[in-house]
Amino acid sequence: MPSTKKEGIIFGLFMCFGMVLIMSSYNTALHGFSSFTVGSAVIQFVITFIVAFIAESFVEPNARKIALSLPYDKSKEINFIVAIAFCMVPIMVLIMSIYGVILTAFMTGIEGSIFTAYLKTVGLNFIVALPSQLLIVGPISRMLLAKYIKPSTQKPELNM
Repeated sequence: MPSTKKEGIIFGLFMCFGMVLIMSSYNTALHGFSSFTVGSAVIQFVITFIVAFIAESFVEPNARKIALSLPYDKSKEINFIVAIAFCMVPIMVLIMSIYGVILTAFMTGIEGSIFTAYLKTVGLNFIVALPSQLLIVGPISRMLLAKYIKPSTQKPELNM
């Protein structure tokens, strides 16, 4: 887990990258590959990443406060990881599903009610986002942070 502001930003970038990659792939598969091009996918990924990172920057501090206020054994890091995931993922799904419905409306159009399309999008996204966060993106992000970022931020020991 990040212990400084810099580590928190880097960790947030890792998490956003992984979640946007998984959720973009999932949603592209749901909506079909008929209008898929590599160029449009890259542009869509970059824009989605920026939107997700901005949203995450606002959601994370509030989710952290909520997670810390919940009654669980805070002496175990895994409990905090699960608590913050259960606080963050639903809020991020609600926000990013708005973005997804808007994107779908512009790209392919929406048949029927926008509200119905939004509710369907929220449900479909949540069932993939939570397990992805807990089982894939979170562990990989923590591993990358521990392996590549934390060692470089530790102060060298003086040998005398």
